[in-house]
Amino acid sequence: MLEPLSRRPVHEGRIVNLSVDRVRFPDGSEGELEFIRHRGASAVVAFVDPPASEDPRILLVHQFRYAAGGDLYEVPAGMPDGPDETWEAVAARELEEETGYRAGELFYLSRIYTTPGFTDEVIHLFAATDLARGSVARDGDEFMEVLELPLSEAVAAIRRGEIVDGKSVAALLWAHALAPGVMEEGRKPPPR
Repeated sequence: MLEPLSRRPVHEGRIVNLSVDRVRFPDGSEGELEFIRHRGASAVVAFVDPPASEDPRILLVHQFRYAAGGDLYEVPAGMPDGPDETWEAVAARELEEETGYRAGELFYLSRIYTTPGFTDEVIHLFAATDLARGSVARDGDEFMEVLELPLSEAVAAIRRGEIVDGKSVAALLWAHALAPGVMEEGRKPPPR
């Protein structure tokens, strides 16, 4: 990450820190940018059926989101509990906490920057296979139901504008188009 010329903290919170950073632009000029620092997250497309199946079923959560003004369809996702938790561990933990399923195997798909114009938030996308029953352990502010549906239905819901959460759109389209090949490559997420 590039270092600012100066940083003026505005807010330090549980999830984000906001500052106004003085920066040098590529042309040598200087300016101030509002900047949100975020510790990152993992998101996971959980395959109930083998991904190579004709139309594998996946898990989604239908979750209350205050900032979005209601409920959204999403893939399970969340932030690290501490600085040493790996991105794989975050994906595995969040999958079980939100859906009650454990991943037999996790495969790294890619990473996405959510809004690089003002935040460093990056979300690491995974696919989970060989699911086994675990136990739900949701946070107090998580209100959701778990849905099981064919991957083709999730993609159709994206087309209809019913799945609009950015990380979920990216993860589901990755899974739909590329997951079997990526799983064979054995890609690894960057270290924390």
